[in-house]
Amino acid sequence: MINFLKLVRTHTAEAHCDIPCGIYDPVSAKIAAQTVQKMVMRINALEKPSSDGDWATYENTLARYVAVKEEHAQLCKKELYILWADYFRPEHVEQYPDLHSLVWNAGKLAGRNKQTVDAGAAEELVGTVDKIAEIFWNTKNVTYSDPNAEVRFGA
Repeated sequence: MINFLKLVRTHTAEAHCDIPCGIYDPVSAKIAAQTVQKMVMRINALEKPSSDGDWATYENTLARYVAVKEEHAQLCKKELYILWADYFRPEHVEQYPDLHSLVWNAGKLAGRNKQTVDAGAAEELVGTVDKIAEIFWNTKNVTYSDPNAEVRFGA
């Protein structure tokens, strides 16, 4: 007997929730964007060893910072696209006509932050996520604030 399921090509899909569950919060995108910003700061502050210094430790630390920066830039993009695809509805776009370009530009910014070590781009990503978060919470008639942002980000 032929197993027809083996003949059909399937793809695994990953999503926050396709039920939909209705539980959304842009804070995960904000934390990811702040992580990108923090990694850029750490990369820029990383001191190169002297010529006879411990280059292996330096390169290991740099590689780890870069990997975390890129991982969280991708996570930020993913979380924003989940909001875009699963939460925001046509009436939100009508109410906030720049929403589409804001999310699109945030995705581009996340990509730019993966490609570069640019403090300005990292700061812009955090600011753009804040704008999207403000719109998100406005759709729920809640005034957006992130009172823990500075403490979470740290010095």
